[in-house]
Amino acid sequence: METFLQLIISGILVGSIYALVALGWTLIYKCSGVLNLAMGELTLLGAYVCLTFYTWGFPFPVALLATLIVGFVLGLLTERLFLRRMIGQPILAVIMITVGLSFFFRALVGFIWGTDTRVFAPQVFPTEPVRFGKIVLGQVYIWSFLAALVLLVIFVAFFQYSRWGLSMQATADDEMAALSLGVSAKRVYALAWAIAFMAAGVGGTLLGNINGLNISVGYLGILVLPAVVLGGLNSVPGAIVGGIVIGILQNLSGGYLEQLTPGGVKEIAPFVFMVIIMLFRPYGLWGWEKIERV
Repeated sequence: METFLQLIISGILVGSIYALVALGWTLIYKCSGVLNLAMGELTLLGAYVCLTFYTWGFPFPVALLATLIVGFVLGLLTERLFLRRMIGQPILAVIMITVGLSFFFRALVGFIWGTDTRVFAPQVFPTEPVRFGKIVLGQVYIWSFLAALVLLVIFVAFFQYSRWGLSMQATADDEMAALSLGVSAKRVYALAWAIAFMAAGVGGTLLGNINGLNISVGYLGILVLPAVVLGGLNSVPGAIVGGIVIGILQNLSGGYLEQLTPGGVKEIAPFVFMVIIMLFRPYGLWGWEKIERV
């Protein structure tokens, strides 16, 4: 039972970071209908930006804030230079643009920072574990969970109560109606990309503190995809719940099934789960089910 609880709690802590990255996936899809296949590289780029600020001597909270600012600017630039020209074009063409961006950002990271594993030195979080009875948790997991939780609350509050957040929801629900009310779709799309950059960068930074930082962090974007599909591609609460569920599933698979296999079950299990969910709930648990009448 102690092992089971340990795996569940660790899965929830890591899943909160997945939820933060899944939020970026959902936000772009919700506003524009585009599946952004460059999310992993946005995560990677943001993590290295934060590491650079931290290496320059910035305190970690200041480095994280600077990463958010840089991510916001990069998101606006990316949308302006690459995506705005694709407004009105077939969705598949826009998705292929995001594939090209993923290769571009990955090559950019390798060119600037190299491919060797980097760590945050000195360590950001204390190494002394926290014990709850027989359950042992690293402080890096706890602090990362708290940071992700705070940012998730801020983002959700932004969507629900701010003018721009409401404009983004209106554009996602009915673009033509939003345009008729004076909402600028171009600004909404730019803001969606900016927030996606910010969420992905923070998620990558927190994961870099847990496992070290190298080019493989970029695969996180694909790993988070099952969480997005589970919750529903256009559901913000679904992205949060899906991220936590996938974190738990991944931990349980690694804890129980890898003893019976050569390895790799921990990475495969979320995708198997995604396929099963899509067989019965193609739109996810909270996704919008489209009904066409002919």
